[in-house]
Amino acid sequence: MKTTGYAAYTPDSPLALFQFERRSLRPNDVAMEILYSGVCHSDLHTARNDWGWSYYPIVPGHEIVGRVTAVGAQVSKYQVGDHVAVGCMVDSCMACDQCGRGEEQLCRAGNTGTYAGRDRISGENTQGGYSKHLVVREEFCLRVPAGLDLARAAPLLCAGITTYSPLRTWNVGAGSRVGVIGLGGLGHMAVKLAVGLGAEVTVLSRSTDKEADALALGAHRLLASSDPQAMAQAANAFDLIIDTVPVKHAVDPYLPLLDVDGTLVIVGQVGPMQEMNTVPLLLGRRRIAGSPIGGIRETQEMLDFCAQKNILPDCEMIRMDQINEAFDRMEKADVRYRFVIDMASLAAETA
Repeated sequence: MKTTGYAAYTPDSPLALFQFERRSLRPNDVAMEILYSGVCHSDLHTARNDWGWSYYPIVPGHEIVGRVTAVGAQVSKYQVGDHVAVGCMVDSCMACDQCGRGEEQLCRAGNTGTYAGRDRISGENTQGGYSKHLVVREEFCLRVPAGLDLARAAPLLCAGITTYSPLRTWNVGAGSRVGVIGLGGLGHMAVKLAVGLGAEVTVLSRSTDKEADALALGAHRLLASSDPQAMAQAANAFDLIIDTVPVKHAVDPYLPLLDVDGTLVIVGQVGPMQEMNTVPLLLGRRRIAGSPIGGIRETQEMLDFCAQKNILPDCEMIRMDQINEAFDRMEKADVRYRFVIDMASLAAETA
């Protein structure tokens, strides 16, 4: 299938039009027209090869909402016209213990990324959602629940599940005390989802500048990490802290805020962190953990939960040809809180 997208051609060049071939439909494949594509910080890192595993040209995008245009002969869950979604992975071995538990993101053989991956059958490079069309294995296609706003749903496929998964893993519910470090694309979803699950939620920020925003998103309070007295008073105040900061930073200031057996889970930074002091961990039986996205079953659960609770990201809609400006703004944290590309703009551009 011939299609068109926007690709990075080198680590230093702006994204530009790219024509390429999607694979022919296999018996267990779903083909879709992409309607909306969210813009994730991972897209920027991949375009610039910050993590060292990019190839070129590469089409980013792993927050995808679309409409089914064709299905393979063995597909049973979807039919033409259905609204569907695809997140950060498009395949896994489907045979290991982790895949058997519905934890395909932790596949022993490694899951296949929606972009920056290799097709398990053909070996070709995978290309993401900044494009007109996508072909995906049925098992990695998700149903968009009725009533969920298609134009705002795309960021749920990464920002949503990345923060929902640790909330579920650590059994957050009514009475849970949750802190959220950072109030960007991931952080604002962590707030909304934790509140939706019944938790008491505090945003942890360097200053009180974002207090009004935090409260508007549903948080119960904001704690300024630059205020030593306020931080001391908040000792042992949280069962779970979700750290969404995407750059290297210190976690030491936040560890005393955890109660006994509390956990600080990192979902933002990929790579080295600053050195840390283990004393708060040892004396309080506290933990630091990491969490990637969730599995397919959990991602569908999250979409259904968001539809039930009317939880959606705060989005700014852009055209496809505004992606390079969006990348620049994202680096400056100049977005509240997630860019979404209206992919109809790409169709108009290439008509």
